[in-house]
Amino acid sequence: MTIKLVAIDIDATLINDQRQITPKTKEALEAAKQQGVKVVLCTGRPMTGVNAYLTELGLNHQDDEYVISFNGALAQSTNERVLVNYTLSFDDYIDWQSFCTKNNVKSQFESRDYIYTTNRDLSPWTIHESDLVSMPVRVRSLDEMAHTQDQYVLDVLAKGMMLGDKEELNQVQTKFIKEFGDRFTVIRSEDFYLEIINHRASKGSTLKALSKELGIKQDEVMALGNAQNDNSMIEYAGIGVAMGNAVPETKAVADVITDTNNNDGVGKAVEKYVLR
Repeated sequence: MTIKLVAIDIDATLINDQRQITPKTKEALEAAKQQGVKVVLCTGRPMTGVNAYLTELGLNHQDDEYVISFNGALAQSTNERVLVNYTLSFDDYIDWQSFCTKNNVKSQFESRDYIYTTNRDLSPWTIHESDLVSMPVRVRSLDEMAHTQDQYVLDVLAKGMMLGDKEELNQVQTKFIKEFGDRFTVIRSEDFYLEIINHRASKGSTLKALSKELGIKQDEVMALGNAQNDNSMIEYAGIGVAMGNAVPETKAVADVITDTNNNDGVGKAVEKYVLR
């Protein structure tokens, strides 16, 4: 089996705990690129949180290099040509935000350029996300959002996020799925983040659509990740790889397990299954 596309999650997968791509991993990915392999970063982050890594890997601002962002809500060339757009409507936002208000859950949503929240007392997890993805925060009331809803069309309402401690979100997740499970895809990206995206969107479904667009077969794809939001792409890929630091659920759906993100796990998998 010849691998022609490698899809890689970013946090705790491509980068180590210091948010760096290790030299060994960078070297392996460069060698894969030289073989003509497409390297596709596939992340829950918005583009503001991806650009620096695309630039570091020599992938940014190109018509024939690609990225999947917002957990599959958007796939585009790194020169901003959109190929897949599975985002949310303003009605989706209103219904989801009403649920958060009724259940006293802090929330936010991400567009291409800003994090929006109705919480004037910012959650520490909003501040954490803002720092992580290099995206500024705008505080807007529901009324303010409603009066300017023409600005928030389908291509910018990328994903919603509910914020809280682990046990609180466990309860909220069960309740939300019972009420809206057939309408949205619900992803637990971290203990403190519960993400809401278009029901058609997932890393797996969008990776499948992108592969088809590029004429790459399923068994020519390798995908690497560490968490629940990576499971769909790991299951889709011909070679699904879980990081050594992955959660048990992700290891269970993977074909193979590589080393950890702090010990060149991505680089070692690329060397073993891609380079020839």
